[in-house]
Amino acid sequence: MSHVKFYYGDSVPLEMHKARIVQKINLQPIERRLVAIEEAGYNTFLLKNSDIFMDMLTDSGVNAMSDRQQAAMLEADDSYAGSGTFTKLHNKIKEIFGKEYFLPAHQGRACENIISKSFVKKGTIVPMNYHFTTSKAHVVLNGGVVEEIFTEEALKIKSDQPFKGNMDIPKLRELIQKQGQEKIAFIRLEAGTNLIGGQPHSLENMEEIRKVCDEFGIMLVYDASLLADNLYFIKNREEKCKNMSINQITRKLADLADIIYFSARKLGCARGGGICTNSKEAYLKMRELVTLYEGFLTYGGMSVREMEAIVIGLEETMDENMVNQGPQFIEFMVNELQKKGVPVVTPAGGLGCHINAMEFVDHIPQEQYPAGALAAAYYLVSGVRGMERGTMSEQRDEDGNETLSHMELLRLAMPRRVYSLSHVKYAIDRIVWLYENRHLIEGLKFVEEPSVLRFFFGKLITTSNWQNKLVEKFRQDFGDSL
Repeated sequence: MSHVKFYYGDSVPLEMHKARIVQKINLQPIERRLVAIEEAGYNTFLLKNSDIFMDMLTDSGVNAMSDRQQAAMLEADDSYAGSGTFTKLHNKIKEIFGKEYFLPAHQGRACENIISKSFVKKGTIVPMNYHFTTSKAHVVLNGGVVEEIFTEEALKIKSDQPFKGNMDIPKLRELIQKQGQEKIAFIRLEAGTNLIGGQPHSLENMEEIRKVCDEFGIMLVYDASLLADNLYFIKNREEKCKNMSINQITRKLADLADIIYFSARKLGCARGGGICTNSKEAYLKMRELVTLYEGFLTYGGMSVREMEAIVIGLEETMDENMVNQGPQFIEFMVNELQKKGVPVVTPAGGLGCHINAMEFVDHIPQEQYPAGALAAAYYLVSGVRGMERGTMSEQRDEDGNETLSHMELLRLAMPRRVYSLSHVKYAIDRIVWLYENRHLIEGLKFVEEPSVLRFFFGKLITTSNWQNKLVEKFRQDFGDSL
């Protein structure tokens, strides 16, 4: 895709696949969308799929499978124990990552649960390049503390730094020397840092982290869920990797990690996950938790049909024309929005296009969840479901005070091989219109607030009647159009 040049007009991302099975989607009238978002408590997670036109909430479990993946599902060995399907997946893990031991789990957060229960103890510390909601929750639930060791560029909305997901090595070394290496449970590096705009880390940075781990005898745990996008950025932005294949880059990264875990809902485009390692000691420590929480060792809570699909999905992830579509569609969206003055995170990262709600609706206080309000408003005017990545995604401290997020982002994820360029252009058009009418959007407040992971199923109401004013302005500008 990245090597195709257009003779006439501007270059645009070119899909290197064709659609052979399609699914009908519907665009509801704005009046129905208003009812839907009210019923959902202004939380886009609680919207019903029948009310959604484009689902850009996440790329987890919603990526399109290939024809080869669908065909592979028919070959599944349904044995409870000793399944031949598991052997296929295990062999593919060894081939791609070079790891001898493999533990299946039903998804990425199940892997986090197993790893945290195995290695996190009360009072220990887990340094990260940036936290993810569930990864942090599992560490905290097991008595640990998360320390984010990100670079100065990481939190800059506008930047030309190609690897904003890098870990700050001097800060990491300082933390270990101050706290003592015995207090560090492990170091966690996340590919494609989710909460700061899908920003990648470099191979060079991971090599530097490995040196620190070797020096102090600390384990390096790699969250490879968003590896596909990160591979694209390493190959295209890191000079020493430009002539390397995706397979070669993957193996370089894998060799640096003691433990790799992933959500196959992202990496592999099927529903499942897994942990792999070359450490027999670590494997044996985690193994019993798989049977306790997930299922037997040869299925780990996954359908064997999904496992067959993951085998092919991992193989297809090694294809440059597969891993480049998401980042290139996202880059197109970011560039088009920048032309219209819409504040977005730059450089374009993986996972999705990230709108800077802190600037988009700068009149809304953080305590009134500007990114959440923007997500609700955007659904209302477009039928497109995005995700709040800001203060709503944090949780209150022990005294009940809000933990204000470093960033307030509306994430518009780009599920792989799902939407066409015309869909993306529609999404852009509605964002631009909303930006021109952003003064109409006001805040939200909780009426049902869970204490943990409240962004998943908490409910809110608007702080004023702003939603009806937005509907009225939409009808003035669009008439009878959906």
